[in-house]
Amino acid sequence: LMKRFCSSSVSEDLGGRRGEFSRKHYGSVELLISSDADGAIQRAGRFRVENGSSGENTDYTPGTWHRTDVHLENPEYHTRWYFKYFLGKVHQNYIGTDAEKNPFFLSVVLSDQNNQRIPQYHSILWRKTGTQKICLPYSPTKTVSVKSILSAMSLDKFEKSPREIFHPEIQKDLLVLEEQEGSVNFKFGVLYAKDGQLTDDEMFSNETGSESFQRFLHLLGDTVTLKGWSGYRGGLDTKNDTTGTCSIYTVFQGHEIMFHVSTMLPYSRENKQQVERKRHIGNDIVTIIFQEGEESSPAFKPSMIRSHFTHIFALVRYNKQNDSYRLKIFSEESVPLFGPPLPSPPVFTNHQEFRDFVLVKLINGEKATLETPTFSQKRQRTLDMLIRSLYQDMMPDLHKVNNMLNRRSFSDVLPESPKSTRKKEEARQAEFVRLGQALKLKTTVKGDTTANLATTSFCKKEPWESQSFCSNFPHEVVCADSWGQSLLVSTDAGVLLIDDGQPSVQVFDKTLQVKQMNVLEALDLLITRTDKGKDSRLLVFRLSAVQKDIQTKKPIRSKYDCRENKLERTKGCHLYAINTHHGSELRIVVAIRNKLLLVTKKYNPHDALTSTSLLSSPESPVEEFQYIREICLSDPPVIMTLVDGPTGDSDNMICVAYRHQFDLINESTGESYRLHHVEANRVNFVAAVDVYEDGEAGLLLCYNYVCQYRKVYPFSGGSPLVQPSAYDFHFSWNQVPYAVVCAFPYVLAFTTDSIEIRLVVNGNLVHTAVVPELQLVASRTDIYFKATAAVSGSSDSSSKEMSSKSSPQTPTGYEKPVCPLSSLEGEVPCKNLYKIPLSNLVGRSIERPLKSPLAPKVITTTTSSGIPSLPVTHSLSLSRMEIKEIASRTRKELLGLLDEPMCKTESAQKQEEVSRRQSDPKQGAVRSTSSDRIISSSFEGYSERRHLSTSSDPDTLANREEGSPSGCPFQLISLFDEDIIDLK
Repeated sequence: LMKRFCSSSVSEDLGGRRGEFSRKHYGSVELLISSDADGAIQRAGRFRVENGSSGENTDYTPGTWHRTDVHLENPEYHTRWYFKYFLGKVHQNYIGTDAEKNPFFLSVVLSDQNNQRIPQYHSILWRKTGTQKICLPYSPTKTVSVKSILSAMSLDKFEKSPREIFHPEIQKDLLVLEEQEGSVNFKFGVLYAKDGQLTDDEMFSNETGSESFQRFLHLLGDTVTLKGWSGYRGGLDTKNDTTGTCSIYTVFQGHEIMFHVSTMLPYSRENKQQVERKRHIGNDIVTIIFQEGEESSPAFKPSMIRSHFTHIFALVRYNKQNDSYRLKIFSEESVPLFGPPLPSPPVFTNHQEFRDFVLVKLINGEKATLETPTFSQKRQRTLDMLIRSLYQDMMPDLHKVNNMLNRRSFSDVLPESPKSTRKKEEARQAEFVRLGQALKLKTTVKGDTTANLATTSFCKKEPWESQSFCSNFPHEVVCADSWGQSLLVSTDAGVLLIDDGQPSVQVFDKTLQVKQMNVLEALDLLITRTDKGKDSRLLVFRLSAVQKDIQTKKPIRSKYDCRENKLERTKGCHLYAINTHHGSELRIVVAIRNKLLLVTKKYNPHDALTSTSLLSSPESPVEEFQYIREICLSDPPVIMTLVDGPTGDSDNMICVAYRHQFDLINESTGESYRLHHVEANRVNFVAAVDVYEDGEAGLLLCYNYVCQYRKVYPFSGGSPLVQPSAYDFHFSWNQVPYAVVCAFPYVLAFTTDSIEIRLVVNGNLVHTAVVPELQLVASRTDIYFKATAAVSGSSDSSSKEMSSKSSPQTPTGYEKPVCPLSSLEGEVPCKNLYKIPLSNLVGRSIERPLKSPLAPKVITTTTSSGIPSLPVTHSLSLSRMEIKEIASRTRKELLGLLDEPMCKTESAQKQEEVSRRQSDPKQGAVRSTSSDRIISSSFEGYSERRHLSTSSDPDTLANREEGSPSGCPFQLISLFDEDIIDLK
């Protein structure tokens, strides 16, 4: 194990713990040239070609691969904020001009985040450059003004201060502005090409397709008659059959899709160019090419198609021998990267998986194309024109409004108004809500929104699904790190070792206040930063010694028992960082005010983790560390990250964040180089994550709402190359995170009440999971977090306080979010620890150097404690044996065999264990009836109800589903064959 650990590279080591980050999986740009039969060049173009990662080591056969990253990017149910959170609710809209005299609109609403009893401010800023959206936390004791919201959006200077717009018709205009982000429905071209056809005239002239092409169309969607069609038509004629009589249509995750199929569009024998067919398919951003023939036959090239509008081509081939599809993607060079990346090889034997993959890829591709200069510049001009026109229409009306009402744009609390004025305001709000709800209904009926998307997209198991790790955890968590399958946690009660299903074990008492820790299993080390202020120090322990103390049940160590473990020169440290890859050498940089102390521990190959070496090693490893040098900075660092150089010889660097900048420090010389300067009045540094793309170092710099990737090139003449690069990119979070975790292909931002999940390669949003009172605990391997498992009811006083104000930070009665009360009024909130397995996120198993330090489990205690309501299908909280017992008992109930009590056999004792869990509301409930078993999480207000039913009757299932949250997935267990069936 140690030999393997030492020989691995930096990127391989990080790949094992974070997944693999490489843009090569998304293809490479090639110059594609098409020629005629005589060999003369007709057209040429530069396209990014995706054909699967040929250099990737695969141990699977085609069709058996399992992916985690097949997701719609920037899904509308997460990005169309105005429709989702604002429309039909009382909110506030403002108009103003910035310092450059460009008009802008601001909308603010206090809403309940996904009905999870978490009130938040959702704010949208419309400018000619696009929309900016942020979330701000709500506090009943802290007011938020419009000025502070605009400042958070980096808009501090105004030519005209914002004024509130009271007219309800503004909702219709703002909805039009949001629709400029792109259509929620899509039209894709489908072009049939016979074997050997090399020109678009030949392909468009095919009157009919083959049998395999017809099966492919049947896989894509349903054949619909166009005449009288009332759904999304994608530009086709639905009255006079001028664009054909039939077409292919489908609905995918709430999006309506119409396919322009070449063989279904009108054919003309006189027109060789088939202009009518090209008029539709040539104006589609995305086109599918279904090509007949063997792999060895001439392949399709995008340059064969004469179209300046089509940016993405999906080449599909069908193989009759193994009934599989092969996929290849061509994207115009200017199209940003979009997922999911193709598997290697890009062959699909599961046709349903292939359909889902293709549709997700094409939808993401069209969204990415809208960000190219060709489309973004047009959208920006349209948005600028609409905003200016709306500004000119609104300003004359605003001058007529009472100046006292306009004064509320920068006030925190409205002054008390006369009773007559309050009645007028309530009447205005009622009309505002009525018009907004009517507009929302009209938009939904027209099909211009993905209203059903929130329920259809959560049927599959998502990679960020959480698992309960420790129920009713009563302590405050300071820091933690994973140790094998266990978790070493520093709390207010001391340092505890926690394992799933076992009682916690105290390792250190509360006299040792650990503020930061790292568990390094492969090096047999535990590194901690203890105490605070001048008494703060670094302490190092051997894991084997700690584990021995646990197993032999020695007295718990106190602060005074750890004096031999201190690194003396680290007194007064406030921060430390270690290198993420420590195969040949462990490096620690300790920050003591504005001084950096570099400490190393050389690895000796003879010190492998063997029984003889552990016995001969001294209990304290302090003597194995050596102090290398000190480096002075201008200010104390807030964040530190060690970056490994390509050779490790005088090219290792330290990234530090202080003041308004990120700097790179050469470990060998102490020279400082400016990496990034933050242009903002206030800076909240979050993280600097070292990323190694194909072995080359880069940094993910996170501050405020911004996450920026900077490539760090090797040293050239003693200086790192930190100038801007084409590889650099940046994106913005919707809410300011306090921690960022990379698990490629994802990057997760943790806020106080949500996990925002994006793709590292392009920053596109994938999902936002609402998790109340969220605290990230550890993330070196699996991700552990702490969250509320039961929510106490809101008191009347707080409700009155919320309704007593009507400024942007506190809504009136109409806009106050309705938060359901807990089933137990005044219940004390309890916290649980949850785990997101890293293997689920990165799509492969993660090796653990050591097993859990705790003793093997003898009895597995299954808990049914609440899981935070991430909208995914969780696995059942019962063991297989318990499911069998419930099935057996219910079978007998249905047959009338339970008139007399059961004898206390082993199975009966097992059933009693289930009943004990039933009686404790904090442990979840298992409620038994004659034909229904409901396993209900104790996560009141957010719980996901799982139904165990003996009936497959749709009406019965529908009635039982009424008691559970709308659209919530559940599992049906057939109690007679004991098979678990996932219901979508």
